[in-house]
Amino acid sequence: MQLTAPASSSTATAVKPTGRRDADGMAVASFILGLVGLLVLNVFLGPIAIALAGVALWRGTARRGRAFLGLGLGIADLLVLVAFMQLDSTVSWSF
Repeated sequence: MQLTAPASSSTATAVKPTGRRDADGMAVASFILGLVGLLVLNVFLGPIAIALAGVALWRGTARRGRAFLGLGLGIADLLVLVAFMQLDSTVSWSF
């Protein structure tokens, strides 16, 4: 009596490594956080978007364009923060 199914070669190759899928998710998250960061909480979301894009590119994501967009938007978040800080002469800004 056998309680488990025999291991076959087709089931072993059907398992995908999660590293690439995680990197793709990081690229998308970087893009979304960078986009939202242009409007709110750019002091927090900008660096997070930059870090996620860097890790996604380092892990070899298939969505390189989205990771580069997230990187650019994260940098833009920080530039918007600096621009508003210069206009208001404060650390925070409001509309």
